[in-house]
Amino acid sequence: MLLNAMPDHIQSRLADYAKLLRLDRPIGSLLLLWPTYWALWLAAEGAPSIGNLIIFTLGVFLMRAAGCAINDFADRKVDRHVKRTKDRPLTSGRIDAWEAVALFLGLSLVAFLMVVLFTNPLTLYLSFGGVVLAFIYPFMKRYTHLPQLFLGAAFSWAIPMAWAAQANELTQLTWLLFTANVLWTVAYDTLYAMVDRDDDLKIGIKSTAILFGDADRAIIGFLQALVVIIMVMIGSQAELGVVYYLGVLAMACLFGYQQYLARLREREGCFKAFLNNNWAGFAVFTGLVIDLLIQ
Repeated sequence: MLLNAMPDHIQSRLADYAKLLRLDRPIGSLLLLWPTYWALWLAAEGAPSIGNLIIFTLGVFLMRAAGCAINDFADRKVDRHVKRTKDRPLTSGRIDAWEAVALFLGLSLVAFLMVVLFTNPLTLYLSFGGVVLAFIYPFMKRYTHLPQLFLGAAFSWAIPMAWAAQANELTQLTWLLFTANVLWTVAYDTLYAMVDRDDDLKIGIKSTAILFGDADRAIIGFLQALVVIIMVMIGSQAELGVVYYLGVLAMACLFGYQQYLARLREREGCFKAFLNNNWAGFAVFTGLVIDLLIQ
């Protein structure tokens, strides 16, 4: 009702800001959220504090939105040549470049202040790395065929931060989880990059989808297998039970389904395979939480 009462030009501006920050497409936030929750529940052995749960849930959505703003700033000139992105608000000129930078800085500052005010020094120190990774990732596709690896590090950095906030230490288990998530991110973002591969080749943008070429599905499958193996190792080290392993099994089955969806390497199929990763992350989270509850 309040939105409908606003003048049309204000409604239009707010809609463009929402699109810039991907508020209409929560998949990226969810793919960042599930591993963060894995870390919180494992570090707390099943009972994370309400404060940390609120801080890191808000932090995930804030930093994902900030990352989208700086990503569109970095890609504002090349996005006009890509079918999927040519109508984005920044590319089409409906939002100015300085506005995207201001949103990145503002959202990052809010997330940083939550860490400063409500967590511990170790989490604070780690937060600087998270901001740096969020900023540099969008520019990597101009210099390396492995931008997905930088995205993996950026998306996974919430794991040591959440673990540090909950346990005030980092363990071998923390870094195993971090490694699994980096590999998982490279796998699903390669599926995402396969959607734009034809356009990226024309304009000179680099990606793992281009680097892997005809071996793309095989390498994605290998990365997915490594993720499953590491998740099993985590279960063993954390002394988790059957329900957790059922969650990991569900993830493995969904990985197989993603291979089926992407079998023809068509845009729609690859995009559906990418989206399906939300359920893979949710499956592990569900298995982990139930397992810790019944122990």
